Amino acid sequence: MSTARDAISARHVGHIPLTALGLSLSGFFVISFLGCILLGLIVPDVGMHRPWLQFFPGFEWVTARGIVVGLVWTQVYGWYTALVLGSLFNFFAARLS
Repeated sequence: MSTARDAISARHVGHIPLTALGLSLSGFFVISFLGCILLGLIVPDVGMHRPWLQFFPGFEWVTARGIVVGLVWTQVYGWYTALVLGSLFNFFAARLS
């Protein structure tokens, strides 16, 4: 009879490359940010800028400086998420395999 531990040991849990995860998440956040900016330009006065003001210090709505600040923050959040999430996954995957 096999146990649950044998089942976990029998399959190989992969390792997440942090660079690929960081680039993927940062790219996803950039696309999402630019989509929100575009939506805010198409449908003004619905408060699209409020979350960005809260999470992106220095952000100004629809200025070149504001968009650059937003793009920088998307990179910071993308890499932060990748490093923390990827490292935790790799740590626990190594422990369970």
